[in-house]
Amino acid sequence: MTTQEILHKAKGCCGALAVADTDQKNRALLAMADALIDNTDAILQANSADMDAAKDTLSPSMLDRLALTAQRIEAMAEGIRQVAALPDPVGRILSQIQRPNGMVIERRSVPMGVVAIIYESRPNVTSDAAALAVKSGNACVLRSGKDAFRSANAIVNALQLGLSQIGLPAELVQLVQDTSRESARELMTAVGYVDLLIPRGGAGLIRNCIENARVPCIQTGTGICHIFVDKTADQAMALDILENAKTSRPSVCNAMEVCLVHQDIAKEFLPKLHKRLVTDRENQPVELRLDSAAADIIPGKTAEPQDFDTEFLDYILAVGVVEDIQQAMEHISRHSTGHSEAILTQDEKNAGAFTRQIDSAAVYVNCSTRFTDGGEFGLGCEMGISTQKLHARGPMGLEELCSYKYVIRGTGQIR
Repeated sequence: MTTQEILHKAKGCCGALAVADTDQKNRALLAMADALIDNTDAILQANSADMDAAKDTLSPSMLDRLALTAQRIEAMAEGIRQVAALPDPVGRILSQIQRPNGMVIERRSVPMGVVAIIYESRPNVTSDAAALAVKSGNACVLRSGKDAFRSANAIVNALQLGLSQIGLPAELVQLVQDTSRESARELMTAVGYVDLLIPRGGAGLIRNCIENARVPCIQTGTGICHIFVDKTADQAMALDILENAKTSRPSVCNAMEVCLVHQDIAKEFLPKLHKRLVTDRENQPVELRLDSAAADIIPGKTAEPQDFDTEFLDYILAVGVVEDIQQAMEHISRHSTGHSEAILTQDEKNAGAFTRQIDSAAVYVNCSTRFTDGGEFGLGCEMGISTQKLHARGPMGLEELCSYKYVIRGTGQIR
């Protein structure tokens, strides 16, 4: 099926969800979750083929993003169930006023329509996006990267079975069969068919969509996430947070890429950081790229200027020493992509200044940036993490996949 045929079918079946009530959507989601589990073997077989094809071209951390296990498929199904348990955003009255002439004006939440998602080597995005789209009343058109295509196709086949079992059109969730750049261009320019385009991937993909899309597009994903270790930080806690933020899953956008350390504790703290992230990690030591001040204290690779503007998505960390919190915030303002930043401190004044002045979608005090995630924020799962300010910001859940319209009731009023 061509991309244009897929878009046409998606647009045509939007009405089926518009008239579906909350109970039917929830039953569809639970059936989709069950279908994922029932088709685990087929999904794993497809994923194995993807992994074999990509083993010589993707880094170990990117292969981890691509890899599926029975446990990961169960987690995907659980994410769908969590979405089913959330309140239905569609039809919610956002505001209501009565005008002096007696007219009642309501602002109601409504679906976007057709949501298109372009993503790369993360098969779990397939089920997350589908679940959020169905619950929020949208049809979704998915365009996976070629590395994950077999996995995504097997997942979509299972999700479509679940939809069909409940009497909803399978075409509410579709996967573009063409993984060439042309299909991405078709989605970006599908005026009249795509109501919202969400790119999930690296900086190149997002930049391409922002520059070339003729349909509404959300800027998502690229995460040069910073953590500043203030001079009053609990150092034991800081080491736990930094290790988690860098190494728990370095290939995702909420992983820390830059660590800034206050100069007053640098000589004490940086050796501890080196021990935790390098010496004590025999299998996956972190490569530290150090500014001149940090390099005077611990061994590592000399940082190039671009290292503080790079989303490594790997076991690599840029480390710098700053004079104070003001210099840390100035550095972050220059280099941040607006995703997630954290301060580790016991100084409430500094914590307050950091949360007020850092202009990112998620700003943390004394916890890991790895929490910037729809599931961790109680959204069930996420469609992406918006780093822009219009329409949506941060993890995008059900509410962010809705627009609104005004419904006005009168008794014969004329102007």
